[in-house]
Amino acid sequence: MNTRTVIFKTKRDGLTIRGYIYGMEENRKKPCVIISHGFLADSRSVRIYAKLLAKLGYVAFTFDFCGGGIKGRSDGKTEDMTIFTEQRDLMAVIDYARRCPFVDSEHISLMGCSQGGYVSAITAAQFPWLVDKLIMFYPALCIPDDARQGRMMFYFFDPNNIPDILGKAPIKLGGEYARSVIDKNPFEQISGFEGPVLLVHGTGDMIVNIAYSEHAYGCYPDIRYERIYGAGHGFSGKHNIQAMTVLSEFMKLK
Repeated sequence: MNTRTVIFKTKRDGLTIRGYIYGMEENRKKPCVIISHGFLADSRSVRIYAKLLAKLGYVAFTFDFCGGGIKGRSDGKTEDMTIFTEQRDLMAVIDYARRCPFVDSEHISLMGCSQGGYVSAITAAQFPWLVDKLIMFYPALCIPDDARQGRMMFYFFDPNNIPDILGKAPIKLGGEYARSVIDKNPFEQISGFEGPVLLVHGTGDMIVNIAYSEHAYGCYPDIRYERIYGAGHGFSGKHNIQAMTVLSEFMKLK
């Protein structure tokens, strides 16, 4: 099999989104998975899943959200990033993938970790005709509640008087990051996708309580929900092996 990893780039609102394509084969259309990283991370954090999916026969896209992390390769500032700018980034990557001659545009799945899982879920709900399957690892469905409490990760603020800038350099956020979600119900946002869903969450997650995934389970008619006992936020070691095994089973091509 002649597969290779290549760099790609596309645009959103004048900003360049940069990422990688895994498992690309010339002159062969393959089902596609677009993988979104978590809060202030970058595409390196999800490349292990891209490599696995490429081995399974998919072409996998990873990318850095614009302003999505201090080490990301895409354009943009962290203070301009919100859930919804990340959704626009993801839509730009979906549009790019659909135009690629080596992608089966009828079979594009979305996968996301943490905040990337939330972004992937609301995208699948809003554009279900574009999405084949949805995979979420420890999705950060807590984000609106965190905004209402004035506590988002290591950013603290008065939710009734959100400042224009949260935190300090080099990881400042804009106040719009909180304002844009403070009135949102994540379970209403993610409802509406009826395709196959894989949801994986660790019981020891201290950042996103597993109760959010327990609630999300009821939002989908076709869902496989796996708890990884003892795993925290972000899988590693034996917990990541368990997660990758479940992912392989769910995404196995017939």
